[in-house]
Amino acid sequence: MRHSLTKTAAFALVAPLAGALLFSAAPASAAPAGALAAPAVAQVSTVKVSDPFSVFDINLKATKKVKPGGLIKYSLTATNEGPYEATAGTWFIGGIFPKGVDLKKIKYNSSVDETICALDGRELFCLVLSTVNKGEYVQMNFYAKTKKNAKGTQTATLGVVSYDVQTGMENLSKQELDRIGVPSKAYARSVKTRIVR
Repeated sequence: MRHSLTKTAAFALVAPLAGALLFSAAPASAAPAGALAAPAVAQVSTVKVSDPFSVFDINLKATKKVKPGGLIKYSLTATNEGPYEATAGTWFIGGIFPKGVDLKKIKYNSSVDETICALDGRELFCLVLSTVNKGEYVQMNFYAKTKKNAKGTQTATLGVVSYDVQTGMENLSKQELDRIGVPSKAYARSVKTRIVR
């Protein structure tokens, strides 16, 4: 089941994602309550101070061809490869959507019950209110309606931005984390959809 983005409040009053408009969606009824466990993989690693707290593996798929006014489905799976858990407020899922889609009509669903998304220009990032342990993953589907005048190839870059948030900083917004220079890493993939007539 798809859910529309709906403006609900000034972002700073409700959730620590960004200083933009707040959007939220109820979860799909079949969605599990938390992150899903990925198949077990044995790994031995040494962590340096400069290493990220959580590294994400990104699997991204998109509709290959669509007519103007049609729907592009983006299926994104983000797996935490560790070395540490990614707690709510330390990572954001989403990215940059193409110029040829109507950003006000993006719908989404998530494998996590509580997901809050904020739109800023062509960027849509979601705060997933769940801890994702090493080896677990979160799935997000975004449904973007193309504009009637869309043409050519539409490129989206989606994934995860993960912050090395220290204890006591979990409630800062994405913009504030960027402003004060909290170390972050982006894990993303790009996909292309061709507009056909």
